[in-house]
Amino acid sequence: MATTNDGRTGLGCCAITHTETVEDYLKTIFALATRGDAATTSMVAGELGVAAPTVSAMLKRLQAHDLVRRSSDHHIRLTEHGERHALAVVRRHRLVEVFLAEVLGVPWDEVHAEAEILEHAISDRLEARIDALLGHPTRDPHGDPIPPASGPHVEDWASPLATAPAGSRFRVERVGDRDGRVLRHLAELGIRPGAVLVVGEWAPFGGPLWIDIDGRRHPLGSGLVQVLHGRTV
Repeated sequence: MATTNDGRTGLGCCAITHTETVEDYLKTIFALATRGDAATTSMVAGELGVAAPTVSAMLKRLQAHDLVRRSSDHHIRLTEHGERHALAVVRRHRLVEVFLAEVLGVPWDEVHAEAEILEHAISDRLEARIDALLGHPTRDPHGDPIPPASGPHVEDWASPLATAPAGSRFRVERVGDRDGRVLRHLAELGIRPGAVLVVGEWAPFGGPLWIDIDGRRHPLGSGLVQVLHGRTV
């Protein structure tokens, strides 16, 4: 395998995959697919905050390099080649989040934004050293699984809290990391991956879901409920 001038090992393809823009596109399409959303031009544009014609032009480039394909229903999917590159970016991002949180003490509501920048800058060698320093973690601070350096990867979102029956005990496994305000509020309530909630009833007329954690009762609005994923125990 060739090594690019940014210190990363190539995967037998051209340098297009080592640009920040392409990495962001591949990671975004991967994220949409693993959340169960069929990626479309408009959805990718919305996620990246760019115009739809800009996305269309980039998708043509990605198709030309066998990184994505369009299905007959116009949905965008990663090829096997594209998914390998997307997983490499996701792995760097989540390892950096753990490093920032555990080594530098960066709050969990700030690590995502910082990792969005640093994921494009670290080399394969530095990535391996960070992984070893951290003891080869398998989850980031928000509970997202870290793809292995090689081998299969399962992006399991488990079940959303909204589907847990009243009276059940629900262990949080993953927390959506896109809104720092939400993460700060959840941390104040003691809700992080590993926390066990006792699920109460939904208040009438679209009201909040009541939960108990460590003997304290709290209302969670629909926006908070939607970012919590886990399993009943």
